[in-house]
Amino acid sequence: MQDQITLNDKVVLVTGGSRGIGKGISKAFLSSNSDVVICGRSIPETLPEIDGRKARFINCDVREVEQINTCIAEVVKEYGKLDVLVNNAGGSPIAEAATASPRFSEAIIKLNLIAPINTSQAANQIMQDQENGGTIINIASVSTLRPSPGTAAYGAAKAGLVNLTGSLAVEWAPKVRVNAIIAGLTETEQSHIHYGDAKGVEAISKTIPMKRLATPKDVGNTCVFLASSLAAYINGASIEVHGGGEKPAYLSASNS
Repeated sequence: MQDQITLNDKVVLVTGGSRGIGKGISKAFLSSNSDVVICGRSIPETLPEIDGRKARFINCDVREVEQINTCIAEVVKEYGKLDVLVNNAGGSPIAEAATASPRFSEAIIKLNLIAPINTSQAANQIMQDQENGGTIINIASVSTLRPSPGTAAYGAAKAGLVNLTGSLAVEWAPKVRVNAIIAGLTETEQSHIHYGDAKGVEAISKTIPMKRLATPKDVGNTCVFLASSLAAYINGASIEVHGGGEKPAYLSASNS
């Protein structure tokens, strides 16, 4: 049975698409026969590539509105359209809420919530005028579903991103569909920052029903599905890609 969706040369922009989950998203779209553009603040050492199809890079800090507009204008100038936007850029270092500076919290919220608002708005202006409209996918986090100690501003921003998804889906339909992916704990090249060494990853994996962390490919494949005609009536949804979630602490405490 074929398990690969073909998107037939759709033009896709992935913010922060050179590493981690973003790289997995970029490679999934490349595998689907899409033209992929990634953007970020610094030029990556290597670009995502699958079977000779390579992503194109545009230098862009998504926290700066002028750079967002320039990036999207460049995509449209080169490819003539923009079919899919994936708001993936985000993240946060660990910082206790009691001591985090206001400047730090504002920067985290700007990257994880304000930037997707501004990028989505710029993409929507293009997509509304296209015959086939477009699709916007916001990458959220399980931090929207539970407390996010150590990354409180990040969790709050991602929760806001899920709410934003629903609002934009209502305002911009039917030409533009807007959905979110609530990504679970994901194994990337930076997993050690949050999960520790291999033993830490193994221990955390035991708390997840699927007995493993998500991979960037898992998130990427879901993005491709949401961008395809198979998801033509999915709008304003938040799809949880977390392997069944995390085992409740009380079960471990009671040895259940």
